[in-house]
Amino acid sequence: MYLPKRRSWELPDSALTPEGHYLQRREFLRTLGLGLAATALLPASLRGASSGFPGSLNPSFKLDGVKLTPLESVTGYNNFYEWGLSKDAPSKLANQGWKTEPWTIEIGGLCEKPAKFEVNDLIKALGGIEQRNYRHRCVEAWSMVVPWDGFPLAKLIALAQPKAEAKFIQFTSFFDPKICEAQRSKNYPWPYTEGLTIAEATNELAFLATGIYGKPLRNQNGAPIRLVAPWKYGFKGAKSLAKIDFVAAQPKTLWNEMAPDEYGFYANVNPEVDHPRWSQANERIIGGGFFAGKKPTLKFNGYEKEVGSLYAGLDLRKNF
Repeated sequence: MYLPKRRSWELPDSALTPEGHYLQRREFLRTLGLGLAATALLPASLRGASSGFPGSLNPSFKLDGVKLTPLESVTGYNNFYEWGLSKDAPSKLANQGWKTEPWTIEIGGLCEKPAKFEVNDLIKALGGIEQRNYRHRCVEAWSMVVPWDGFPLAKLIALAQPKAEAKFIQFTSFFDPKICEAQRSKNYPWPYTEGLTIAEATNELAFLATGIYGKPLRNQNGAPIRLVAPWKYGFKGAKSLAKIDFVAAQPKTLWNEMAPDEYGFYANVNPEVDHPRWSQANERIIGGGFFAGKKPTLKFNGYEKEVGSLYAGLDLRKNF
């Protein structure tokens, strides 16, 4: 009898949140002029799935022997410094009149198909979304397991058709100091920026999330669209994206620009490389209750088989 080999992130179906707990996305299945036009630009292999929240997890992205973090923890314990430094500030302040739908995202830089999309149109153009469970590891040494909804970043890259000289992607978050008081501060070089190499961005794990737990992203989680790179520390996941640009040189990123000795460009999860002010060997589990405690941190957050080859020959202590 043939037994399919599990990937390193898979877990038994019994450990997954029941399908009935996932809710449907607000309506965005409408006839979309720009979205339909953009769909025609996609290779046939990237078309097909309808938009809207799927009813079940993509079986290729299960996790081995872990529990999903409760929704109240995922949405109530957040780093989103645009809305304040405390973990509960984003859930309070980002929901006081800040509108994230409709939302336009611009794709540009060194690519053949620059464009501006309303986010729901982009989802439609890329054939809809899927569900994936990913580990999430913060540089502050805490962790979650999040059921994201979204689409592979590689699909967007295929749509944009980067030029040969494009070696990196820069992600730029929203900038709205009129409503976002923290962005009036000069303590940070707003807007928030992050970056990936093209090789990282086309890895099968790189993901643009538009939802969690089968529902649209909440404002405090980076609505309506954010980057998720689960083998990296959470600060790499730029939220509420306004622009995605293909560039030739390694882009500046907010935390690396502010404190290059503490926050590297690559920011790969690595228990062997401590933050200058704390150990990265272990992590505190959020939402697991008093007895969850701590667990050892996994290199590349448990995704070494999937991404380790991206860094062959690179000294990860110097290029942290």
